This record gives sequence, structure tokens and C-alpha cells, in this order.
Amino acid sequence: MSVFQFKQFTIQQDKTAMKVGTDGVLLGAWAPIKHNPYSILDIGAGTGLIALMLAQRSHAEQIDAMEIDDDAYEQAVENFENSPWGDRLFCYHAGLDEFMEEPEDEYDLIVSNPPFYTEDYTSGDPQRDAARFAHSLPFEDLAEATGILLSENGIFATILPYKEEAHFIALMREEGLYPFKITHVKGTPTTDVKRSLMAFDRNETNVAEVDELIIETSRHQYTPDYIELTKDFYLKM
Repeated sequence: MSVFQFKQFTIQQDKTAMKVGTDGVLLGAWAPIKHNPYSILDIGAGTGLIALMLAQRSHAEQIDAMEIDDDAYEQAVENFENSPWGDRLFCYHAGLDEFMEEPEDEYDLIVSNPPFYTEDYTSGDPQRDAARFAHSLPFEDLAEATGILLSENGIFATILPYKEEAHFIALMREEGLYPFKITHVKGTPTTDVKRSLMAFDRNETNVAEVDELIIETSRHQYTPDYIELTKDFYLKM
């Protein structure tokens, strides 16, 4: 599907290997904004989906995104310009290392839906592999960048495979960032936990609040929790 229609914006995705997926929608809907962020950064923007969701949810004046892939960058810019919030959205065409060379801003909310197939696996599509595989954005680099770019009272939110949760929390702790909210995501009530939604801040005394989100009870029978989380975005929710 080259176009994905949400309630308040449209995602064109014909140019990029990374299509709209549940992970991105989950993170965009779940990322905490109770602290009223003024500035937001999306690391590895893809189509721009998460930045657009946060533009819809928040009053942030400055929403920056960063994308290294040429086609995804062009697509994100196009999606930003065609949205109701084009004046608040900006995409940098850069990798994390370039972006970090002269960090000018601190951000009150940083989000990332990072590539995370760490196994030596290739799909045969180099563009898709770069988007999906952790070698194009190592967790260590993501943690270090967040430590530098996050404002004093800022929040970092991400979604990762459940099996990476403990390792990533340890990396973030080295940067002085601690989880305060974790949601374990399951496809159905009987399947294993597949994803971890995690939010971090600089409060060392955090005891993370941990809960669970089940997406559906059976095929296309969505749970009340999932509907509540995504209803402002999906057309049919």
C-alpha cells in the first residue's frame, strides 16, 4: 500500500522500504507528553509517521526528525509538507554521527523506533536491510546521543524487541537515564511478549511502572486498550 490514510494526516510510502507498521504507531501513540515538550526529536524518521503523530498529539513548537536514507528522507519531507503541521516539522538528512557533530539543541522528548534485527540476516534488499538492521544505528550510539541531546527534564521513548530490553536499560543507565514506564506488548493473550515500549528520564530513583498491552483477542478483534491508544489515528478505530 503506497498511501496510508490516518484521521488527520496521510503517509505516502511509495519511495521507502520501511512502510507504516504497528511498532511506529504504538510508539507515536504511547510516548509520554504529559511534561508538555516544547521540542521533539525523532531519530530515524522513516516516513515521518511518529513525528506526525506527535505533532497531532502535542503542542510542541519544534519537531525535528533525522533520516539517513535518501528515499525515506524525501518521503518524510513530503509527508511533513502535506500535513496540517508543516510549519512545526523539519527533517534533517543526516546520520546520527553527523547530527551529533555540532548538536545545537536539546530536546524535551526524543523518540526512536530503531532498526533492530541484530542477527546476521539479509532479506536481499539492501535498502530494507539498512532500515531494519541494528548495524545502521547501534543501540550504544542511540543511548549516547540521547544522553547528550536530551534536556534536563526530558524524556526518551523507544520500542524494542522484548529480548533487548535488559541490555538496552543497562546501556541507558551508563548515560544517566533510567526507565520510569515500560509497556510489554503481546499480539494476543496467549502469545509471548514481543515488544517493549520504554520511557526514560534522568531520575535515578525511578521504579519503573510496568504494564501490558495486548493488541487483539483474535484476528482484527482489537482489545479495548489498543483501541483506546490508537483511536485518534486509525480511521477504522
